[in-house]
Amino acid sequence: MRQGPPPIEEGGGSVRRNECGAVTAETAVVLPVLVVLTVALAWLVSLGVAQARVVDAARETARAVARGEDAATSVRYGEQVAPGGSRFRISTVDGEVRVEVSTDLPGPGGLFEIPGVRLHSTAVTRVEP
Repeated sequence: MRQGPPPIEEGGGSVRRNECGAVTAETAVVLPVLVVLTVALAWLVSLGVAQARVVDAARETARAVARGEDAATSVRYGEQVAPGGSRFRISTVDGEVRVEVSTDLPGPGGLFEIPGVRLHSTAVTRVEP
């Protein structure tokens, strides 16, 4: 059984220290960083998925309008694909349909006030004869 710190050698010898608990201290420092990194990566994945859904919603809505569906029906098609709370804007000019879809994605929650991002996509197609 060892009691107290190990002796220090005199005369230029090496100094030995007790390293008990060093791994615990390092883990206590690294673990919160890994948690923050994991949350950030998960949020970035959800950001990519939401952007893909916004692009798909704009495309589906534009195709429906181009086929001759009314605006309300076309938006319903887009809402089936889009993230909740998405906003649609449809315009038809010179035989061309333009649909803009946007939505706000909140930032990752938690202790910090991190702002969200606005996702946006525009789809343009010709009106079908």
